[in-house]
Amino acid sequence: RPRRGTTVGAVTDSFPRQSARTQRFTLGAPRTFSVTDAGQVLFLRSRGPEDPVTCLWVVEPGSGEETLLADPTELLADAEPGELPAAERARRERAREGAVGIVGYATDSGGTRVVFALAGAAYVVDTAAGSGGPPRRLDTAEGIFDPRLSPDGSHVSYVVGDELHLVAVDGGVPGVGLASEDVDTVSWGSAEFIAGEEMGRTRGHWWSPDSSTLVVERADVAAVPVWHISDPAQPWNPPRPNRYPAAGTTNADVSLSYVGLDGERTAIRWDTDLLPYLVDVQWEEGHPLTLITSTRDQRRMMILEATADGECEVVHTLEDPEWVEIVGGTPRRTEEGWLSIVERDDTRALVAGDARISPPEHWVRDLVSADETGVLYTASTVPHEVQLFRIDTQGEVSAVGSPSAVVGATGSGELRVEVTATLSDATSYAVVTEAARVPIASHAATPAVAPAVELFESGPLRVPTAVLFPSGAIDGPLPILLDPYGGPHAQRILSSRNAFLASQWFADQGFCVVVADGRGTPGRGGGWERAVRGDLAAPVLADQVAALDAVIERYGDRVDPGRVGIRGWSFGGYLAALAVLSRPDRFHAGVAGAPVTEWRWYDTHYTERYLGHPDAEPDNYERTSLLPLASDLERPLLIIHGLADDNVVAAHSLQLSSALLAAGRPHEVLPLSGVTHMTPQEQVAENLLLLQVDFLRRSLR
Repeated sequence: RPRRGTTVGAVTDSFPRQSARTQRFTLGAPRTFSVTDAGQVLFLRSRGPEDPVTCLWVVEPGSGEETLLADPTELLADAEPGELPAAERARRERAREGAVGIVGYATDSGGTRVVFALAGAAYVVDTAAGSGGPPRRLDTAEGIFDPRLSPDGSHVSYVVGDELHLVAVDGGVPGVGLASEDVDTVSWGSAEFIAGEEMGRTRGHWWSPDSSTLVVERADVAAVPVWHISDPAQPWNPPRPNRYPAAGTTNADVSLSYVGLDGERTAIRWDTDLLPYLVDVQWEEGHPLTLITSTRDQRRMMILEATADGECEVVHTLEDPEWVEIVGGTPRRTEEGWLSIVERDDTRALVAGDARISPPEHWVRDLVSADETGVLYTASTVPHEVQLFRIDTQGEVSAVGSPSAVVGATGSGELRVEVTATLSDATSYAVVTEAARVPIASHAATPAVAPAVELFESGPLRVPTAVLFPSGAIDGPLPILLDPYGGPHAQRILSSRNAFLASQWFADQGFCVVVADGRGTPGRGGGWERAVRGDLAAPVLADQVAALDAVIERYGDRVDPGRVGIRGWSFGGYLAALAVLSRPDRFHAGVAGAPVTEWRWYDTHYTERYLGHPDAEPDNYERTSLLPLASDLERPLLIIHGLADDNVVAAHSLQLSSALLAAGRPHEVLPLSGVTHMTPQEQVAENLLLLQVDFLRRSLR
C-alpha cells in the first residue's frame, strides 16, 4: 500500500540523502499535464517533497483552483498490499518511473472522464466538479495495466498479462478477454521492449474515433534471443528469462489488427520486412488509421494509411542518409499536409511537406500544437536554452514565454501549460491563456546545494562546457572531475538549476567539476549529433579532452591537471571507462556506472542507428568495444552495475572485469543486488554518491 512520506521541514539532511529521499527532487513537482477540450488542465503531483504517492489533480485555468480527483492512499486504505503486475513494472522501468500511486492516466476525447491503473485495478473518475463523485473501481480482472478509455467514455480497454481485455464503464458486462492467443511468446495490446525503451511508444492498443473498434498490436518474440537475469544474492530463485534483441539479432515480430468489441479481428497488412519498426499509431476523426513506420536501418520513415479491410498505402516518406530521428508527436497531419521535424540545412528544422517553416537559426526540439491559430514549437538558438515559438497563420515566427531559460509546453496557443527552468530559480509551472498566467504549485524540496555554474565553449569545435567550483573557500589547486553523459539523446548542459545539483555537490567535496556536451549530444546543428555515426568512441572522447584542456588553460593554478577523474552512468559510464582505458595520460581515475562495454550486446534500435548492422559494418563495433582495451588499464577504475538491469545487462561490467583480471589489471567492482538501470532505492542512491567520492579521493591523492 502506498504510504505518505514526511516533509523536509526543519530536518537537515546531507545532499545525497535529500536527493535520494526526494527522488532527485522530483517528488511534489507537478507533471504529466494534459489540456482537455472542456478547458481544464489535468496533472499528477504528490503532496510533498518526500511523498512518493502521486495523486491526480485538475486545475481551472481562470482561477487557478485545484481539485484533487484521486488520492491513492484513500482509495487503497482498506486494501491489502500487493505487487505490481510484472508488465507494469517493466513499463515503469522503460519510462524510468520511480514514484508510486497514479503514475499515468488516459482520458476520453473531451477529457471529461479519466481512467488510471492502481495496484493492478482500473479506476474511473469524472473531471467535472460534482458530476461523478469519487473514483470508481471497475469490474476488471486482477493485475491490469495500461487502461485506455474509448473516445465516448463508455468502455475501457486494458491489458492483463499478454491479453487485451474490455470492460463497460457504467455497469453491464464485467471485464472480458478481447484479444489473446494461446502461445507463450505472443502478446496482444502492449508495446514490445524496443518500442518502450528506444522509440518512446509505451502503448499497444488504440481506439477508433467512433469508439466501435480498437487497433491492437500483436508482438511475437519467439525469434528474439533469450537472455537470463539472475540475482546471485538469492540463488534459490530461478533466473528470469528475458527476450533481448541485441544488435544484429532478431527483433520482435510486430503486427496490427482491427479488433471489434465482439472480438472479431481483421489483420492490417504492410511490408513488415521493409518496415519492421512500428513507431506510432494515429487515428483521428475524419481521417484513416495512420501508421508511422521505419526501416531497420532507420534511414526511411514511412507514413501509411490503412483501409477498413486492412490494406495500407504509403502517403508520405521521410529520408535521411544517416537516420530519421523519432521526435514525439511527429509527423503530424494538418490541413496543409504533414508537419515533421527533420535534419535540414545543418539544423533540425520544422517542415510542412518538404518546405522548411522554422528559421534557419532554430534547432527545433518539439512540436507542441498545430491548429487553426498556428503552430507552437520549442527550439534552441543557443544549445543550453530552449524557448517557445509560434508561427501564425501568415507564417510569421515570434518568441513566446521566457528567454534565457528551458521552456517546455503542453496544449496549444490558446490554452497551455508551460514548464520553465532557469539556472538561478526552481522550476516553475503555469497555466497560460491569452488573458492570464496562473501558477501551478510545486511542493518539490529546496536542494541543499546551490549550483554556481560558469558556461563557455571549449576548443576549435566550441564544445559546450560548464564548470563548477566548491561553494566555500578553495584550498590549493583542485583535482578535476569530469561529469558527462556525453552520448545521444541526453544533454547535460541546460539553463536549469536542477541539471547541476549533483555536480555542485561533487564540487563541494573538493573538486573542480566539468560537464561537457560533445559531439553526439542534442541541441546544436552543423552535424553535431551525427558526427558519431560509425564511431561512438573517438569523437566523443576527443571532445571531453578538449573541454579538459580548456579548463586547465582557463583556470591555471586553481586546478591540478595531474589529478583528473571522470564519472558517468550508462553512456556516461561507457565514456568514463573509455577515458581511463584509452587516455591514461589525461585521466587518472574513473567511475563507470552501468556501462556498455561491448556494443554488440546492446539493443538493435539504438545501436544500429549509430553503428549500423554488425554484419554489414563490423569495424564500427571493433573500434568502439572496451574489451580489447582491458590490457591497457593503468589507472584506478571503479565499475558499478545493478544485477537486475535488463537494459544494459550486468554482463557488460562482468565481462570487462573478467578481461581486466585476465590481463592482470587491478580494478574495483561494485555489484548492486536487485538494482535495475535507474537505481530507485533510497539507500542505494544515497550511498552511491558517497562511495564514488571516497573512491575518487583515494585515487586522486
